[in-house]
Amino acid sequence: MKRVEVVYAYEHDDRASSRERPEDSEAARRRMDDGSQAFAALFSSLDGETGTARREIHVDPRDLGLLRDHVGSPEQRPYAVVLGCSDARVPIELIFNEGPNDLFVIRVAGNTLGEDVFASLNYALEHLGESLKLVVVLGHSGCGAVTAAVDVFLNPASYLSFASKHAVRRLLDRLQVIVQASAARIEATFGPGVRSRPGYRAALIEVAVITNAAVSANTIQREIGGADGVQTAYGVYVLSDRMVWAPRCGSDQVLGLASPPTTAQGFVEFSDVVLGSERVTGLLAS
Repeated sequence: MKRVEVVYAYEHDDRASSRERPEDSEAARRRMDDGSQAFAALFSSLDGETGTARREIHVDPRDLGLLRDHVGSPEQRPYAVVLGCSDARVPIELIFNEGPNDLFVIRVAGNTLGEDVFASLNYALEHLGESLKLVVVLGHSGCGAVTAAVDVFLNPASYLSFASKHAVRRLLDRLQVIVQASAARIEATFGPGVRSRPGYRAALIEVAVITNAAVSANTIQREIGGADGVQTAYGVYVLSDRMVWAPRCGSDQVLGLASPPTTAQGFVEFSDVVLGSERVTGLLAS
């Protein structure tokens, strides 16, 4: 039997040192990238029929109110906000190798930007600004909300099946523009015949997922305006290999979080990089 152990460890001592927080947004992103790579490596390190892989995450006892002389509730001091999907297969703290009080997590189907999301973001920025350095938009492969939007795009008549589901329709409406733009870019790159390829639907879903994450990160960056040095990043958690994937302009690097494009031309170039990525071309060729 194969065994994976994720251990949360702390020193039960009033003199225990507090866990350091990143000094700026770049340090925060490096820490999250290191964490996601460690999480993926934890499972890939298991070879053969049996074995044990172990990862220890240091927990500051202050974050759980575990010190003997502590009175009252722990103070919130996350270093990053993560806007992720509600999908239960995406364990955000585990993915980034973090423990309690490290991440302020907002989860909504399709990680779309609604008023409730911005309200939570504004709360975090106003009340937790001293510790926050980074806002991350994390999509995931095969997202159910994006898949539903893609299926409506491919078969518009199916939209009527959501006629009595107002909340679901609002979610699909938010994603339709992203799906339509992604489809247009795919056809412009590979030709109109691309729709007949067996892998077209899967490729369109993945292109829409990463595009949605990048556009949302750009939108959030414009809304917060880099307040107190807080920056944004995007990425997609790939369920099959547990890695964070983020194609970016000007680099062959596709693993780890990336900064979103900042201009219309930047998004055109970003789209070209996404469509030329091994993951998307591989799906189209399947």
